[in-house]
Amino acid sequence: MASVRSDLDLVLTTVLVQSGLKPPRADDPAFKDTGDGAIFVLPAGDVARLIDPLLGHLNSALTRYDRERLAASPPLRLRVAIHVGPLSQPDHRGDAINDVCRLLDSTALRTALYAAHEHDGFLAAAVSDPVFRRTVRAGRTPELPENGFLATTAYVQDKPNFAESCHLYVPRLVPQLLAPYLSNLATPPAAQAAGPVAPSSPGSPQPSSPVAAPIQAAHAPAPTFQFTGEMHDTTVAQDIQYLRIDRRGR
Repeated sequence: MASVRSDLDLVLTTVLVQSGLKPPRADDPAFKDTGDGAIFVLPAGDVARLIDPLLGHLNSALTRYDRERLAASPPLRLRVAIHVGPLSQPDHRGDAINDVCRLLDSTALRTALYAAHEHDGFLAAAVSDPVFRRTVRAGRTPELPENGFLATTAYVQDKPNFAESCHLYVPRLVPQLLAPYLSNLATPPAAQAAGPVAPSSPGSPQPSSPVAAPIQAAHAPAPTFQFTGEMHDTTVAQDIQYLRIDRRGR
């Protein structure tokens, strides 16, 4: 994992600089290593750049990394949560940190990354409603318009009192295709059936400032049906919301 984490750090530093953002130093309280990811606390004035152009640069970097990585190296797939809120100085404590960590750990964002994986993607982002209103809806992200995001509610499996509006973005996956993956997540965790889950990690924000927290994640397998011959008048499943046909075996 050390080599993978080193690659991740290089990707994150590169895309932050490409986006006109100054990466916090490793010894800065505004940076926290979370093991398989990182928390960045940046000035509130940078919040729009955390969405556009950063998400575009990050998606391109992950795609390029997958194309160039060694066969023995695993792909990098990231969850990103972006939030804004007041934090104390100099220790960067406050409710905004907790909220962005829960947003990052939400079933909605985990499921969005699973959907990205299903479509050969490497990135899924959750933008909190306050950030979305002051950036995307305000027209400050020209490459990522409002209709590229799916509005939903973020729940966390072991946090029954957490329910926050957010907006999901998965590169190259329009909201109409992403929505079916989230159709069974419209109720709080206690009422949900088990869905796609990935390993947990935090992410977070600063005094009136946003936080981008990219996290490496795994993916749950989708149900698979294999047909080896012709079928006639046979019911396979009561309801299939999304179908992907894999013809690689031909």
